[in-house]
Amino acid sequence: MSQKIRIERLKLERFCAAVFMKLGLPPDEAQDSAEILVAADARGIESHGVGRLWRYKNGLQRGIMAGGVQATVLRETPLSLVLDANGAMGLSLSKRTMTRVIGKAKTGGAAFSSVRNSNHFGIAGYYTEMAAREDMMGICMTNTAALGVPTFGRKAMFGTNPIAFSIPAHDGRMFTLDMATTVVTRGKIEVYDREQKPLPSGWAVDTRGVGTSDAHSLLEDMLYQRGGGIMPLGGEGELLSGYKGYGLAEVVDIMTAVLSGGVFGQSVIDSQATSARVCHFFAAIRLDLFRDPEDIKSDMDRLLSELENAEPAEGCERVYYAGLKEHEAESESALGGVPLSEKVAAQLRQIGEELGVPVPIAP
Repeated sequence: MSQKIRIERLKLERFCAAVFMKLGLPPDEAQDSAEILVAADARGIESHGVGRLWRYKNGLQRGIMAGGVQATVLRETPLSLVLDANGAMGLSLSKRTMTRVIGKAKTGGAAFSSVRNSNHFGIAGYYTEMAAREDMMGICMTNTAALGVPTFGRKAMFGTNPIAFSIPAHDGRMFTLDMATTVVTRGKIEVYDREQKPLPSGWAVDTRGVGTSDAHSLLEDMLYQRGGGIMPLGGEGELLSGYKGYGLAEVVDIMTAVLSGGVFGQSVIDSQATSARVCHFFAAIRLDLFRDPEDIKSDMDRLLSELENAEPAEGCERVYYAGLKEHEAESESALGGVPLSEKVAAQLRQIGEELGVPVPIAP
């Protein structure tokens, strides 16, 4: 494991925001994008953090994504919103969209949005937690470039297609499930490639549909659609129920792309320089549709405490509930700085030098 460099969160956000403004984003979009991107690293989700800044840079420079773009409303009701993002920056566009969904839910009890023609939006849990902080349940999904191989297949036919869900407890605690519907994300494969580590068994298959540990070859095969890809959640074949992850991935394509009229499945293709245009889904549901929110949060307190205090298996230190590790990592980042690998730090130095933005990282 390479040594981690820790950077003060606010300084890292300011650097990323300055980079985004150099690339043409208005200040508010640049700030929102920087906050969401750095939030991933602060929570220990390095696969979706500032290590992806170069992809946003390339996308903005090549016109795949753009700042200051207004989404087109395709259909709207008091409870729903369908948007064409028109290639807007996925991070800031998604924050604005979830804000609108929450506003509709405050009036109508629940609200939903499906968005097409957008770009990578970071960690899905960021948006669901926006709803949780308003005494709501939040749901978020996005499709991605085709990287996942269906059960019994050998070619990628769907994305890593994450699903996130959040519900609050008291004192800022919340349950946040933020998961890919594949065994891992491509970002995690990229981390293994950067660190030159072999992939664990069961993560992915090569062009023949046979398990592979070669992260670099896998990334190239997926990029050029030569075959191979990441296994659906559950793994290869039927024994470990990989077909369940495969089915969930298709649900995401339906909710995000089919509902909005966007691109889905094997037609979502990344380029070597940047990510594909993708589709999102957002939902917010008020707790008081069911019970007094304080009663629900009290029961969530009990549920989370029971899970956290569950007896661990032999050889294991503790039991976690969804979101606990990330929230603890975020607290640690607030005290000691956001952790970055040396290779990601080097990437940021290169971007800063190219764009003339001072980097808050010692050489």
